[in-house]
Amino acid sequence: MKKSPRVADDGRAPGEIPLSEIEAILEGRHTNPFAVLGLHKLKDGFRARCFVPGAEAVTATALNGTELGELTRRHEAGYFEGLVNASHLQPVRYRARRGDDEWAVTDPYSFGPVLGPMDDYFVREGSHLRLFDKMGAHPMKHEGVEGFHFAVWAPNARRVSVVGEFNGWDGRRHVMRLRGDTGIWEIFAPDVRAGSAYKFEIIGKNGKLLPLKADPYARRAELRPDTASVTAPELNQKWEDDAHREFWEKADHRRQPITIYEVHAGSWRRKPDGSFLTWDELGAQLIPYCVDMGFTHIEFLPITEHPYDPSWGYQTTGLFAPTARFGEPEGFARFVNGCHKVGIGVILDWVPAHFPTDAHGLRHFDGTALYEHADPRQGFHPDWNTAIYNFGRIEVLSYLINNALYWAEKYHLDGLRVDAVASMLYLDYSRKEGEWVPNEYGGRENLEAVRFLQKMNMLSYGAHPGMMTIAEESTSWPKVSQPVHEGGLGFGFKWNMGFMHDTLSYLKREPVHRRFHHNEITFGLIYAFSENFVLPLSHDEVVHGKGSLIAKMAGDDWQKFANLRAYYGFMWGYPGKKLLFMGQEFAQWAEWSEARELDWNLLQYHPHEGMRRLVRDLNFCYRSKPALHARDCEGDGFRWLIVDDAENSVFAWLRLAPGEKPVAVVTNLTPVYRENFRIPLPNEGRWREILNTDAEIYGGSGKGNGGRVQAVNAGGDIHAEVTLPPLATLMLELEQQV
Repeated sequence: MKKSPRVADDGRAPGEIPLSEIEAILEGRHTNPFAVLGLHKLKDGFRARCFVPGAEAVTATALNGTELGELTRRHEAGYFEGLVNASHLQPVRYRARRGDDEWAVTDPYSFGPVLGPMDDYFVREGSHLRLFDKMGAHPMKHEGVEGFHFAVWAPNARRVSVVGEFNGWDGRRHVMRLRGDTGIWEIFAPDVRAGSAYKFEIIGKNGKLLPLKADPYARRAELRPDTASVTAPELNQKWEDDAHREFWEKADHRRQPITIYEVHAGSWRRKPDGSFLTWDELGAQLIPYCVDMGFTHIEFLPITEHPYDPSWGYQTTGLFAPTARFGEPEGFARFVNGCHKVGIGVILDWVPAHFPTDAHGLRHFDGTALYEHADPRQGFHPDWNTAIYNFGRIEVLSYLINNALYWAEKYHLDGLRVDAVASMLYLDYSRKEGEWVPNEYGGRENLEAVRFLQKMNMLSYGAHPGMMTIAEESTSWPKVSQPVHEGGLGFGFKWNMGFMHDTLSYLKREPVHRRFHHNEITFGLIYAFSENFVLPLSHDEVVHGKGSLIAKMAGDDWQKFANLRAYYGFMWGYPGKKLLFMGQEFAQWAEWSEARELDWNLLQYHPHEGMRRLVRDLNFCYRSKPALHARDCEGDGFRWLIVDDAENSVFAWLRLAPGEKPVAVVTNLTPVYRENFRIPLPNEGRWREILNTDAEIYGGSGKGNGGRVQAVNAGGDIHAEVTLPPLATLMLELEQQV
């Protein structure tokens, strides 16, 4: 075969590569430098080839410093090669010189791969459940050298490099090795240290250089506005939570008291200068506060890395990285450990429904629609201007499922509240006719998303039985919280959006009109046990012009506080687990803003401090009385006592648990003070007033029953004559049965 004139005139020695390949490496066009660079066994012995920008001379050495040979510079940009005195293939280190300067470079191309054929097999099968230990950046000692292993999925890329502080952001220095069976690119980068910023430089299949991409599996990221990923050591946390985890692994969550404090970590409190608290500072204040308030769990709005503060974390670009806003990842682990030591669980808002279209994120990751659908009718979310994950792609499912498992394993999280489940389940969600693609049967159900959610729940509960998953699902999709083997989605709980909507609608009305809307309170009990429900008074109700909960209540200021106190008593007595967004426990007037801390100064005023005391007492009452929580999700734990008194807007019911004292909950939702109001009760005897939302200590008028009422049997009709304070809820527990 006749050689091209350029190669023929090269003057290269046997074994030396053509100038065209050298230029391809120097120009970043070479797609497989591992075939060229590093140490290679050829017919004439062992030959070393390297690219060391800026070097004038290079000596190859073994790792122990033994000189293997001086290399010849074949290009002034820093390309060297030559025969070396090696006896076997081994990692090579180069001693580079330029003038009086000398430095050492360990050759990344002289190391073998880290991933193996079993990784390839499980990745292709979609059954790899340890991807968080394989993908991304991990410190390791490989073939005798400390460094970081990088791996990223980009099957349609022509070339992928890891770039960062360690190589001057030069994409020619660490071009990665393609594993053809999986589309994963990997490289071991020797001598890279923890704390180094990095991204992936990707050339698409059309030869176009893409914007630098952050690592989808990065375990640490830069603080916004910077967007690089950061190499991180393996999480080093001395966990002291065996008792906490063992309890929840054995517990039936449905029958445990669960009262959740929903928190936005960036605005619960701030430092005096307005900056964020670190995880350690947050732990020193938030954990004791929640212990004192009686909450069993803290649920954080997403704390995964995100570029834009007003997204509250719901548009995340780093699902595996705790945001840098509050310090290093170890700080979050210490926070969780601190919570567990005092018996508080930690739940993370998790967002597998969509992702933002920021240039450094997942969108068109390798130049193609990789994580998202290519068709905008399937891959673009019109509500949030975000991209929708392609749930039909095995690698995308593995990415998301591994993320769910990662938080449970590495950070010992107690639960995931899955955001925007309804948007995942329906192909026509927020879309008009013709703007969506039907499923294979012509329906609007997203069957791929259903399979994803079922698999995620099965694997999460299978690997971590102490976990709970909670769906924010706003429609009547059946069996959200039923087991997968029974045709359900497999969640542990579902947010009861109907309860929130109906009760707030009712309480916004002036009391004189409430009798016409009685069913807004009673309707919820028709479906209250169709799912395992969490009753949410969440952040969604106090943003975007909706005002705070206290501001929603009808009437003047006195009535607003009384309404809200009665509402909280009603809710804590209602079947279902409880969730309250921060600031609402002391009736913050202002609508919540992520840009500033809560209005803690309000606690100096008795109505606000009284509200806080009430929520505290409700939590401890709910937790200490099995009748109020042990059958939250089962119909035998509830019985109406008064259901149809629309004229007086009075509701009463019984909460029950086997072998426990029953608790009667009575709510008067008008400002009318009612004496000698007849309440039917199941047992004769003395009933103790264990809670009264109108108590003076809570800011109420102090009306009540002196702590007790007597139930009598009048011709087979057991009842008590009860004083009903205005706009108030009472809880009565059977104290002594006749």
